[in-house]
Amino acid sequence: MIKVFVYGTLRKGEVNHHLLRQAACMAEQAWALGTLYDTGYGYPAMKGEANSNVYGELYEVAEKELARLDILEDYTEGGKDNLYERIQQTVYTDHGPLQAYLYVTNKEDLLKKKIPNGDWKEYRLLADPSGSVLYFAYGSCMDTVRFESDGFAHYFQEMVGVGVLPNYTLRFTRKSTQDGWGRADIVEEGGRVEGKVYNIPVKALTEYLYHREGAPKAYRPTFVELELNGENILALTFVVTKKDKETTPPPHYEQEILRGAKDFLSAPYITKLQNYINTLRSK
Repeated sequence: MIKVFVYGTLRKGEVNHHLLRQAACMAEQAWALGTLYDTGYGYPAMKGEANSNVYGELYEVAEKELARLDILEDYTEGGKDNLYERIQQTVYTDHGPLQAYLYVTNKEDLLKKKIPNGDWKEYRLLADPSGSVLYFAYGSCMDTVRFESDGFAHYFQEMVGVGVLPNYTLRFTRKSTQDGWGRADIVEEGGRVEGKVYNIPVKALTEYLYHREGAPKAYRPTFVELELNGENILALTFVVTKKDKETTPPPHYEQEILRGAKDFLSAPYITKLQNYINTLRSK
């Protein structure tokens, strides 16, 4: 099997994802060093550079699937006028780094406009500020009291259900620069995370959540596939950009998480979460 990192129209929910329908997704949270550009043709282009990250997904594909990707990317092995080149490069995941194929280009006519945060899906979402997005809250953002005190509760009136995120674990890998206590994160290392799913306007991100989460430096917006009301859906959430060693959350932050979870998330999950925080505190 062959590992391939995808960052544009091959990602989940995008127009060419069907080409990976038989592939195994190894990591939803994957990134490689490079710069991402909007080509102006409805798809992005990556240029290999060492000063920024490009975010995407990592798949394991068979040779026949790789051949389909080569056709899509207009790549021929040994070709002199390929649109993209397929190279091997280090790809990073929550499990650690590994080598994978990815498609890059140096053609200047494709490198028209730099995508600021290196995420094609986020870039396309923000391009329509009048739109809406499903948002998965798993930490203190489950607490409506905080929304009210911050003056933004009106953006979070439409809760569509409780989402279950498989293959992730809730951890406290963000060490606050203000108080030194831990803040919540989801890590793609197996497990199961529950949270509230809201339908929010895109402007709720730019006017409130990005500031609250310190995006994109402290947390970055990303997309996850979760189970909601018996269906698999894609939702936006936030993950810690640079994960630290876990630190106990402060009492007020713990209270926000548990208050937001009460009467919504399952009792076994809440108990497990409380026990885990107590374990961190006892270390």
